Amino acid sequence: MCAQGAPPRSLRDVSLLYDLDAWVLWAVWLLAIPVGGYAFVHALLQRADAFTAVDKLTKPAWLGITGASVLVLVVFQGGPGSSGALFWLAALVAVLVYIVDVKPAVVRVQGGGQRW
Repeated sequence: MCAQGAPPRSLRDVSLLYDLDAWVLWAVWLLAIPVGGYAFVHALLQRADAFTAVDKLTKPAWLGITGASVLVLVVFQGGPGSSGALFWLAALVAVLVYIVDVKPAVVRVQGGGQRW
């Protein structure tokens, strides 16, 4: 018996803990692809003048950023565990910046808002 507590019941329990981070990163990678696709389609469907009205980058710039991000998220399969982890992380951050910062401002300036 260890002084810190009971030992693990089996090696399977220990293996699960070692693999937990890999499963979490895999789930984040799997969720990042549709979120990136949503950001690209949302940017595609918005008016071009709405982006400049809220002092954000232009519509073609955001289409390029979100489109390239989706491409990187798809190409570097395996997410943060792959060889292109830095590119994958930059793509995820770019998509999240659009979703959290640009999208609400563009929707607000076009007269949209909370519909529930």
